[in-house]
Amino acid sequence: MDDISPPKVSILVATLNSERTIDECLKAIFELNYPKDSLEIIVIDGLSKDATVKIAQKYPVKVISAPLNAPAAYNYAMKIVSNDILGFIDADAKVEKDWLSKLVTYLDDPQVVGVSGGIETWNTENAWARSIGFDLENRYARLKKSVVRVATMNLLMKKSVIEEVGGFDEKLPSQYDTDLGFRITSRGYKILFEPSAKCYHFNRPTVSSYFRQQLQYGKNTVKLYFKHSKLIKGDKITDFGMNIQPLLILAVISFFLLGLPELLRLLWYVSAFILAFIFVYYVFSAVKLSIKFKDAAAMLMVVLYFVRSIAWFTGAVITTVRFLVGDRR
Repeated sequence: MDDISPPKVSILVATLNSERTIDECLKAIFELNYPKDSLEIIVIDGLSKDATVKIAQKYPVKVISAPLNAPAAYNYAMKIVSNDILGFIDADAKVEKDWLSKLVTYLDDPQVVGVSGGIETWNTENAWARSIGFDLENRYARLKKSVVRVATMNLLMKKSVIEEVGGFDEKLPSQYDTDLGFRITSRGYKILFEPSAKCYHFNRPTVSSYFRQQLQYGKNTVKLYFKHSKLIKGDKITDFGMNIQPLLILAVISFFLLGLPELLRLLWYVSAFILAFIFVYYVFSAVKLSIKFKDAAAMLMVVLYFVRSIAWFTGAVITTVRFLVGDRR
């Protein structure tokens, strides 16, 4: 940092049963190459049942415990923070020492209200996590300098503008960052992406945990599209090709079921053709990742692509059924 006093920043960390990662997350924050008297760190815990709070209390941070999901936690914290610049860091992420100093200067521009760093894998020793990381890095590599939205995994943003657009949508336990980014950029503000400011994310280490994560994304993505139909066409991070994959899974299931009567048994061939097409596409995509990152573990993405599409499809069905019966949860 130069001799000019840097802007003060309030860093918010929303947690829930994060004992596996919260220590390294907070340690990295306190090792930032940034004046400590210019930082305020607040941990908002959603009533963890593990040692998350106990670990967080080892650090000089303000810990708030309340039954809140992530967007509600952020809305609550914004009422008590001391500064207009907010730093959002997920409890399962850790940032490099220069992360904040690399990003904060972008906010000098009054039209720039948010800026995020690049994402790499924290737990690279796990092949599943490493494969998920390759997929994320590949998708984020498509981003240009200015973006419509970006995850709150590692993000700086001006509180005044978040408040101007109405805060975080607490009805979206996930995808709230996409919703917020869309509302902000729709008003002409800019959100930037700076890949040199590194954040390391602890990716899901098992297929079952990845399915559970993606199931929640599926549930909330449908809610997001009910709210902003324009987003169905996708963006650089989640493109239209990803969005139609759950529909292809629906087609596979539908043609199979329609072909149960012997008279319509030929529809099974249609179902099999679509399934084969999906499989070939997934293999082709995984091979490209393996070549790009020089790691055969990326071939595990063939499995994870299927897991993600099935989870998104299942989540969409659950939300749609709830919507039809009047349940807006």
